[in-house]
Amino acid sequence: MPDTIKNINIMPMTTLDLITKEDLENFKKEFFEELRNLKMDGADKISKKWLRSSDVRTLLGISPGTLQTLRINGTLRFSKVGNIFYYKNEDLTKVLEENLTKTS
Repeated sequence: MPDTIKNINIMPMTTLDLITKEDLENFKKEFFEELRNLKMDGADKISKKWLRSSDVRTLLGISPGTLQTLRINGTLRFSKVGNIFYYKNEDLTKVLEENLTKTS
């Protein structure tokens, strides 16, 4: 027998180590339920009247610097309470609609 095969310790499988089809089905159900819950949480953020900077960046897919530029040049109105910037959801919609491009 070659040396490489001698050094392998094969542990016998027990019934506790087996994953059954039922286990996979249960995992699948739990996994998709968690995804639905996450999706619902994201939908709640969209329906809020006021959004924080992190929410706006996530929704628009922009960096903190880009969001700052939109504030500075007046493209996006904001309210600042303490050190937190808030944006109206309707203002985001308005900016997006104003910047729609026509396809030719």
